[in-house]
Amino acid sequence: MTHITVNVDGTTYEDDVEPRLLLVHYLRDRLGLTGTPIGCDTSNCGACTVDLDGATAKSCSVLAVQADGCAVTTVQGLAKDGEWTPLQRAFHEQHGLQCGYCTPGMIMAARDLLRENPHPTAEEVRGALEGNLCRCTGYQNIVRAVLAAAGGPDGPGSGDHAWDASGAQVTEEVGA
Repeated sequence: MTHITVNVDGTTYEDDVEPRLLLVHYLRDRLGLTGTPIGCDTSNCGACTVDLDGATAKSCSVLAVQADGCAVTTVQGLAKDGEWTPLQRAFHEQHGLQCGYCTPGMIMAARDLLRENPHPTAEEVRGALEGNLCRCTGYQNIVRAVLAAAGGPDGPGSGDHAWDASGAQVTEEVGA
């Protein structure tokens, strides 16, 4: 057993863990944070994406002992006092989910993108989400949700403009 100290969603935990325990299993099985799903266990799908010391990480490819001394933020740690972040609201309002299995990883990857690039294009959103797989939505509403959170389609400051499925602004105003 190896002793670790990790801050998860603002709470510090000290535990003895098997050196081979994956971070995703630590989060789910030890801490009960089941909002981080186990998708593929091979780092291909991105469903288990978390923030690890300020950068996204697929928690199925990180050992819990590697997170020793780190700060981990899960999708469950984003909302404050029961209030969703603009990104979480945008996923809901733009129907950026279908079955919802990939949603936590998509939100965490999009959050990382928006930290680095607060006003991405639709193409930049697609590029940032390449490591996250969705089997049911076709990605259009996911891209729209990220753009909305950034102030694009239907997001804060979007005005009364129409947006097409790719996230491009249509020249005429809605209702004109």
